[in-house]
Amino acid sequence: MRTQSAPQSFEVSPPSTLAWVMLALLGGALPLGIIGALWLTRQPMHGVLSALVVIPLLLAFLLLAMRRRSVTLQDGTLDVRAAMYRKRIAVAELDLERARTVNLAERTELRPWLKSNGMSMPGIHAGHFRLRGEFGKAFCLLTQRERVLWLPLQGGKQQFLLSLERPQALLDALREA
Repeated sequence: MRTQSAPQSFEVSPPSTLAWVMLALLGGALPLGIIGALWLTRQPMHGVLSALVVIPLLLAFLLLAMRRRSVTLQDGTLDVRAAMYRKRIAVAELDLERARTVNLAERTELRPWLKSNGMSMPGIHAGHFRLRGEFGKAFCLLTQRERVLWLPLQGGKQQFLLSLERPQALLDALREA
């Protein structure tokens, strides 16, 4: 019987204040502004009461989703949780020779371009995205763009982009695994 090793956790960089402010504005101030405008112009208020219930619930869901961020390594498997999304991959499937820490301001070809199934707003990109040119697809957990761990898979058409406090620590742990 094989024993499982304890999971190693790697701290994800927190989203910027801008991400939280944008979420509050989109989820709170914008709908309240629309309701206020309808009230001031004496327009029919059909559905406003249901909106006052649905909007806070949606905002709470998005706030909880933004807090769900983790990267763990256990028994040769990398497990990334990004908002509502989760991706697991065997370390053997990663191309660790090419993996490195990058700055997305310099490596623009690795920036998420088209969202295929993800959550995106200023300050956070979580889920599945398409990249520019030959880089194909990426599973992203991006909260900052200066220290991003780029983990390409064997074959080069898929990768992980992870914003970590200490990206080299995960890269070293992957190489040891």
